[in-house]
Amino acid sequence: METIGLFEAKTHLSELVARAERGEEVIITRHQRPVAKLVPISQPAADGAARRAAVNALLRSARGRTLGLDWKALRDEGRK
Repeated sequence: METIGLFEAKTHLSELVARAERGEEVIITRHQRPVAKLVPISQPAADGAARRAAVNALLRSARGRTLGLDWKALRDEGRK
């Protein structure tokens, strides 16, 4: 992990962001004291297609079964 001064970080921000995209971390200092850390953002665990597939699998497994609840009764309960 590299340490870089604030002035240099300001002048090379685009380069530092590109390094963060590659997974590197950089500590930014002011007067030789660490004040910030530039880190990459972790990627979401699943994409939209994977989430959709999971929901469809749940719906297929529940087909024909009910929870014994009437949606109209639930709606009216929420209106009270």
